[in-house]
Amino acid sequence: MNLSPYELMQKAVDIVQNSPHPTNKVAATLAGDDFYISCINVWPEPIQKIIGNKTKIGNSSGTLHAETACILQTVKTKAAKTKNAHIFVTDPPCPNCTKNIAEAGIKALYIDHKGFNKDFAQRRGHHFKHMSMKICEHAGISVYEIWRKEEKIIPIWEKPKDYTPIEENPVIIKKLTKTPELPKEDTIFASAIAYNKNKERYYIIATPHPIIGYTSKTLEPAGNKYSFILQPVNRLLMSAAKLGLQLEPDSLYSSITPTARELINLIGAELYNITIGDITRSRDKFGIQALKQLCKAKILTLNTHELS
Repeated sequence: MNLSPYELMQKAVDIVQNSPHPTNKVAATLAGDDFYISCINVWPEPIQKIIGNKTKIGNSSGTLHAETACILQTVKTKAAKTKNAHIFVTDPPCPNCTKNIAEAGIKALYIDHKGFNKDFAQRRGHHFKHMSMKICEHAGISVYEIWRKEEKIIPIWEKPKDYTPIEENPVIIKKLTKTPELPKEDTIFASAIAYNKNKERYYIIATPHPIIGYTSKTLEPAGNKYSFILQPVNRLLMSAAKLGLQLEPDSLYSSITPTARELINLIGAELYNITIGDITRSRDKFGIQALKQLCKAKILTLNTHELS
């Protein structure tokens, strides 16, 4: 692909005003060797149409963030692998999107210089500085400020050449030749069947884990809104994108109810069916609340116990 970093950043800037968000309009472009995808932050169509954009899903906004939308687009369209891709964002990313960027194997983050002066960035700047940047540093994601018209790129943090991030608990991905061995009873996990462009089928199993570069012993405390732990359904989605895999729509299983944000990302990936082992358990009460909302709205089909 012959587009320069400045042109790729411009692709995001060109569409940012298309975002339906009334105050925080964000766009991103994800680019690999032979592809690019540009997305805005948006409410997934079923959520926008049936629930609307003024109602929270559990404790979460129903919006799909632009950075995550780009990653999930590769899962939906088989565009390419996100491993070693670059992402260009109009605004400093939130910690949740940065965790997804890390899990998807993206190696460089470019932020438009104007994004640092926006009201949203000013209000949420501490999250970017104290969480998003730490996630990038631990995961080995180089971060740059980009000036399009001036054609200038300023490093904010660059990965040392000899740095290889620790991955304490990798996602299990195996070719599907027989019934896979599931985690032990009471283990929190999510699983799915996926396939590549050659229709080879794989089984993916993910448990919650610290962001790449962290371990359970080095994990830092976080605030109420964010954490340094990535939940299993999000790990499945990001790992599929990383390797250029598509998830089979009816194969998704979660041992307990996913979080509200995981469920919204599922809808953003156009995955509308889930089997849950124990719907009475979740990381917090908001996951169960979000599940009830999405099932009641007939956006999500639950292939297990009845919801009261």
